[in-house]
Parts: sequence; C-alpha cells; structure tokens
Amino acid sequence: MPRNSAIKHKHYALDEAKIKRAQRLLGTKTETETIERALEQVISERERQRRAWAATERFIKSGGTIKDVFGRLGKAEE
Repeated sequence: MPRNSAIKHKHYALDEAKIKRAQRLLGTKTETETIERALEQVISERERQRRAWAATERFIKSGGTIKDVFGRLGKAEE
C-alpha cells in the first residue's frame, strides 16, 4: 500500500506479547512492520464491511427477493 502521508515518530506503551503474537501471525520481521500491517488490515476490513453494507442497503431498496432453491431457509440447523 503506497504511503500518501508523512511518517511521524510516535511513542506508545504496547503489550509486547500482543505485538509478538501479531508478528508471528502476520509473518513480519519488525515490530514497526507488524503495526503497519495490522493497521492496514483494520482499515481494509472496515472498508470491506462498509461496501458490503452499502450493497445490502441497495439490495433492500431494490425490492429484490431471495429464492430458497435448496429449501434451507427457515429450517433450524441440525
């Protein structure tokens, strides 16, 4: 992801164990890279949620219907 803003030095008190766990999960080499990647993922996920909700609202407003071709809607999972 290209950086369009200036990089600023910050000082935060963060949980070391959480950073190390995120580092393992993300496969990053440095703590800075870990935090950057985690922030990018949060921003990306929020944008996906916003787009999904917008699509849902458009569908609802369109008056579209969902056809239960498999006969599964309304039945309790067994």
